[in-house]
Amino acid sequence: MKRLLKALISLIGFGVGVGVAQTLRQFLDETGTLLSLRPIAYTLVVFGIYLLGAVLFAFLFFLISEPILRRCEHIVNGSEAELRTVPMMDILFGCLGMLLGLLMAMLISRLLDSLMFSWLSMPLSLLIYIVLASLGALLFYKRWRELPGLGMLLRHQLKQKGNTLGEAVDSIEGGSGPVPKVLDTSVIIDGRIFDICATGFMEGPLVIPGVVLSELRHIADASDALKRNRGRRGLDILQRIQKELDIEVRVDDRDFEDVAEVDVKILRLAQALGGCVVTNDYNLNKVAGVSGIKVLNVNDLANAVKPVAIPGEEMQVLILKEGKEPGQGVAYLDDGTMIVIDSAKRLIGERVSVVVTSVLQTSAGRMIFAKLKNV
Repeated sequence: MKRLLKALISLIGFGVGVGVAQTLRQFLDETGTLLSLRPIAYTLVVFGIYLLGAVLFAFLFFLISEPILRRCEHIVNGSEAELRTVPMMDILFGCLGMLLGLLMAMLISRLLDSLMFSWLSMPLSLLIYIVLASLGALLFYKRWRELPGLGMLLRHQLKQKGNTLGEAVDSIEGGSGPVPKVLDTSVIIDGRIFDICATGFMEGPLVIPGVVLSELRHIADASDALKRNRGRRGLDILQRIQKELDIEVRVDDRDFEDVAEVDVKILRLAQALGGCVVTNDYNLNKVAGVSGIKVLNVNDLANAVKPVAIPGEEMQVLILKEGKEPGQGVAYLDDGTMIVIDSAKRLIGERVSVVVTSVLQTSAGRMIFAKLKNV
């Protein structure tokens, strides 16, 4: 098979050489360079030009056929591995975009037939076919979900026919299948996502946006040691999830070039996938709520499983620092929950008994308010 492909590439070179020789012959005829030759000599010279051009270009194309085939093989193998994780609807719409690109290329290539050099129109047409087909496939592959009417119409038609592909569309658009979970940078660095996935409470697939990976790499290469350790921790967490857990993890390099903010790109990706965002970022949580995108907040989950501090409950705490309001003291539980105690500033550094008065629970965490016992 490889020899056959090399022979075909050499044959293409042979055709290009003949075209170049024909152009050279026309130029020599127009300038009168060969008119002084006798008919036999003229025929031999023209034959030599054609033979030299054809053989030279066939040999050149044969020499470059090996790296071309090697590169094509690498592209095919990489494409095959990539297509295994691409949803079927992305492939279908990508093919549709490619067909439309080929149709446009056919219309444009007809305009090239009027070129003076016919041998030049063929490579130009080939280049136009490749560029427009690739552009059409890429645009439809990345942007078809921004045409909800088209997606809904296709799903309706497929489901009416009882086609299993209709069920696949439902799965992709948030129907019966698992909802994609788009992870942001903060939840990866936090690390608790690994433990949550390990317990089996979260279904895949987990989607890692390309912009998040880039941000993690940037943080891991930072000059500040603290930021560098946070970035490396995030990359280690991702590696552990991929290697140690039986859950689908895929990277989505889709970029939304019309926006610059990483958070907005994450929300747009979740919206395009019909999935939800997993985060512990308070601001992203609020923006997603306003945008109508479902959010799984790790802090909310942690708060939900924490033991509840009931008003009236007594506890022993160590006053560590003063609070924001005059006279307040601040203590912490073992899990990091902040306790604000009235009139405890004077007791900093002492362990005292307090009584819980109220509990404030938000997406940013939990805060307990208390007062000194017997006060």
